[in-house]
Amino acid sequence: MNRVKVAVMTLFLLTVVFSCQKKSKEPTIRRSFSLNMEAISTKLMERSHLQPGERVLLMGKPGEFDSLIVLLSQKIKKAGAVYFGTISVDSTSWPEGWKTDFTRSTEGKTKEELGKLFHGVDLGIMLPGATPADVPYKALQDVLNLGKVRTIHFHWSGAYDFSTNPVPIDTNVSKVYEKALLETDYQKLSKILDEFERALRKDGAKITTSKGTNLTFKIGDRPVTKQDGDASLARTQKARNLIDREIELPAGAIRVAPLEETVEGTIAFPDALWNDQKVEGLVLTFKKGKVTDINALIGAAAVKAELDRGGEAGHSFRELAVGFNPLLAIPEDKHWIPYYGYGAGVVRLSLGDNSELGGKVTGGYVRWNLFTDATVIVGNEVWVKNGKLLRLD
Repeated sequence: MNRVKVAVMTLFLLTVVFSCQKKSKEPTIRRSFSLNMEAISTKLMERSHLQPGERVLLMGKPGEFDSLIVLLSQKIKKAGAVYFGTISVDSTSWPEGWKTDFTRSTEGKTKEELGKLFHGVDLGIMLPGATPADVPYKALQDVLNLGKVRTIHFHWSGAYDFSTNPVPIDTNVSKVYEKALLETDYQKLSKILDEFERALRKDGAKITTSKGTNLTFKIGDRPVTKQDGDASLARTQKARNLIDREIELPAGAIRVAPLEETVEGTIAFPDALWNDQKVEGLVLTFKKGKVTDINALIGAAAVKAELDRGGEAGHSFRELAVGFNPLLAIPEDKHWIPYYGYGAGVVRLSLGDNSELGGKVTGGYVRWNLFTDATVIVGNEVWVKNGKLLRLD
């Protein structure tokens, strides 16, 4: 996920709030079964739609998915593209087999120097272990901001349990992720995301929860990022913002920054940490996209302190994100949330800087709030009811 610095999460009953100021570290991958790396590499190549002559750079962490790098390098060359090599985000451990003339030229370079070198890259594949906290990753994002390059974000992370802790990427998680990557009906996913976008543009949205959230907004002509797994050059040439060029696999969410002046209503939060203090019974009121009132049973001062520290961004609504992938939905028999809430029916109502989404708010502060019991109404149609996606085709 993009520019993630700090993550704070809380869960109350069936609602999870995932709060972050840009996550900086991926959880450890622990699995006791063998992933089908051949099928995974084939799917990544299929979704990238590589063209002959395109230049491809991988970024990864030694010890995580090493065999995938070998397969990808072979398939990149077989497609007639140019394999630029693999950059290790751990500067203390750089396997010799990963190196090429291009990657050797990147060693010891500053972020700015790397950015100049990365202008020659057409596709970057960010493998498990690579995060936005890593200098090469940041450098490639700077190039993305200039409207160049496209990336596949293949993180294999972002799982959380219902007691606020990151879930180790074990056999259960990996099986869900592998199935989602390999078996998602990408054409069907793209179709439903297109339909949701059209409805949202026409009628705007209303989001409610049983705790008291009642928020409305419109999106006008704002960019809508549809994470349908299409990492083709043709798709990314139509990109209107940074995250349009960052293709997530596994796929499933739609994201948009509403027109700030149209955001009205309330968001009711479960108990959570704000400014490192526990807050209970929090309700924020929004007028024209800005927080105008802070009410809490306990900890209102802590909320105000955190928002004040974030400046204008701290007091601003950021984005709506809705998960549409049924293969990433919360498992019925497992109490954990897959892949950052990209699964069917999960809703994210975020605060902060929305510039990477095409919004007007800057400043850097970001806090994600992830709900699993929300209702989403667009026009007269209910798309999500109490955390369950009603439109599956």
